[in-house]
Amino acid sequence: MLERITSVLRPQFYDTVAAVLRGARRRALNAVNTTMVETYWNLGRLIFEEEQNGHARAEYAAYLIRDLARRLTREFGRGYSATNLKDFRQFYVAFPADGSNAISHTLCGQLTWSHYRALMRVSSPAARAWYVHEAAMSKGGLSEPCCDRSTRSRTSVR
Repeated sequence: MLERITSVLRPQFYDTVAAVLRGARRRALNAVNTTMVETYWNLGRLIFEEEQNGHARAEYAAYLIRDLARRLTREFGRGYSATNLKDFRQFYVAFPADGSNAISHTLCGQLTWSHYRALMRVSSPAARAWYVHEAAMSKGGLSEPCCDRSTRSRTSVR
């Protein structure tokens, strides 16, 4: 027969322990997100630079993406399809290192890859900068669905 276990833990003690764990979980998720966003940006930069390194032909670019996708998928698993690699390249183009739209370490921690995927599809650099600012200033960033919806409706242009 199972004995009924009564808790001898003080509620404040448990709450403190739980808060430490929640904080650690939040920091771990933030670190993973930051690393993922920085990695995708760097992959996009490498792809862009390889394409521009005297091989600006569209045919080379198509083979480069296709062959790289195959090899990365074989070695690292899912997530490196030709479509994703094109997104990584577009990410770098939309947020170049030397522009006002450049990603920063601070923004990487606030915005997720889903945010950036929606934001990089905004064609106007000024509008994109506005959305990035709004997403970063709102508590916890704009939610991905909200961010995607606002970029589709072009709220900043109005």
